[in-house]
Amino acid sequence: MTAVVRISLSSLQNVMRSRWAIVYALFFFILTQGLFHVMGQSAKVILSLVNITLFLVPLISAVFATMYFYNSREFVELLLTQPLRRVSVFIGLFAGLTLSLATGFIVGVGLPFIINGISSAHQLASVVTLLITGTALTWIFVALGFVVSVVIPDKGKGLGVTLLVWLVLALVYDGLILAGVHAFGDYPLEKPVLAAVMANPIDLARVLLLTQIDAAALMGYTGAVFRRFFGGELGLIISGASLITWSTLPVLLGLWRFRRRDF
Repeated sequence: MTAVVRISLSSLQNVMRSRWAIVYALFFFILTQGLFHVMGQSAKVILSLVNITLFLVPLISAVFATMYFYNSREFVELLLTQPLRRVSVFIGLFAGLTLSLATGFIVGVGLPFIINGISSAHQLASVVTLLITGTALTWIFVALGFVVSVVIPDKGKGLGVTLLVWLVLALVYDGLILAGVHAFGDYPLEKPVLAAVMANPIDLARVLLLTQIDAAALMGYTGAVFRRFFGGELGLIISGASLITWSTLPVLLGLWRFRRRDF
């Protein structure tokens, strides 16, 4: 555990020295402050941030994780020459990068709400849900970026695969579901659509956010079916449990591949 903490802190320091985490936090801070200037009301700002978070957080997390792993190869090789377990090296690198990006997101989004104020307890819960969901997406897509980097030695190919994974999950996936719904509209599709939602962490995050915010009209077909089938708290619990599963599996897969990779 001590080795994991030391590697995490070293990884965190490397990210902070590169200033990308600071730029990331400033980007979300300026964006959120700009939304407050334009819209004024925190409820409208939260709704605007939902789509931005679902689109940008997975992209930035996955790409940054992929580039970070490739650029840290010499550092990783140096660590592996020391009497350290590969599990400690992988978890330390992953934790340090995830912590830096998640902190940047939380500070960048949360600080403007503290400055401008939150008008109700329900909006406070929505902001907390937004921050938790953004942190979960950061964790998941950093893990996916690490998986791609460990599996594919070539930097250019790895970055291309990472972008493809994000493109499919963020943009193509819902289009395929809608095409399937249109093609098989005469059949009962609730359960297949629910299964499809749980197979995509971005869809899960959308359901979790918009169920909490109570904006069913913005949930899209997959989110609307999810909420209609499960309703209120049950849908929130199931989507949260599915996100936890998504948070675990990529890390375990990346760790499994990392322990078997020949550096």
